[in-house]
Amino acid sequence: MQLLLLSLIVGVTVAVPPQEKRVHHQRDLSDHVHDDAHGYQYDHEAFLGKEEAKTFDQLTPEESKAKLGKIVDRIDTDKDGFVSHAELHHWIKHRQRRYIEENVDKHWKEYDQDKDGRIAWTEYKNTTYGFYLDDEFSDVENRESYKAMLTRDERRFKAADKNGDGIATREEFTAFLHPEEFSYMKNIVVQETVEDIDKNGDGKINLEEYIGDMYTAEDGENEPEWVNTEKKQFSEFRDVNKDGYLDASEVAQWILPGDVDHADNEAKHLIHETDRNNDEKMTKKEILDNWNMFVGSQATNYGEDLTKKHDEL
Repeated sequence: MQLLLLSLIVGVTVAVPPQEKRVHHQRDLSDHVHDDAHGYQYDHEAFLGKEEAKTFDQLTPEESKAKLGKIVDRIDTDKDGFVSHAELHHWIKHRQRRYIEENVDKHWKEYDQDKDGRIAWTEYKNTTYGFYLDDEFSDVENRESYKAMLTRDERRFKAADKNGDGIATREEFTAFLHPEEFSYMKNIVVQETVEDIDKNGDGKINLEEYIGDMYTAEDGENEPEWVNTEKKQFSEFRDVNKDGYLDASEVAQWILPGDVDHADNEAKHLIHETDRNNDEKMTKKEILDNWNMFVGSQATNYGEDLTKKHDEL
């Protein structure tokens, strides 16, 4: 999934947090293709989280197994000696949210200026835009764009502020920074997506705008094949009512499909591949016997590379 940072105006010195500009589809568990025949990197990042998977890549197989054993003990929250689907699902969801929590931690202290454990809109606005508010952005290049950023931030903050008191709890501030993770912020995510892609301001997205958001042809350049694929996606699947445009409801189906739970699918996959006695849960031994699917190591990857090279000869 493409993740785009909120655009900053050149010369602005205030600290705008790295909000995600928009989400094209529900965030997957890994950027790697999920194809076990060619390796387990997808499973590693799904189970461990992207950054932790990099750490395990540096370990020997023995070190990976030892650390995995400790992780299994943490996943087995009811201490019955088994890892159930519910426990594994919860673990994967937790690992995937870790980057969000770290991002919120990074900015919380900066914006909670009075240290009361909450962030008011005025605190956020003054910290982010305060330097320019007094003179109404008169010294800022692309002034209108910067004022639009303030308006957009305020609208998103108000949507995240469930009780409308102008003050964000930690959960509400998380919804402000990462609205795609919260169902009650769905309308804001859809609205921002339409605004970003809709260049003619008619409130909907035509094919030219849809493709133009991803690709701009250079002089003399042949159009890549994936562009034709995207055009077919637009006409055959995205444009549900076949009117030549994507309206808000069609954009919602595109970027936030509610029926996909990647963590649930991955938990089912790992259990299916590891559960040898078909009781739909895993023992610690079953997991450790299949350790390379869960964690892996550079030594394992090196061995796989040798095998692949041998097969190619």
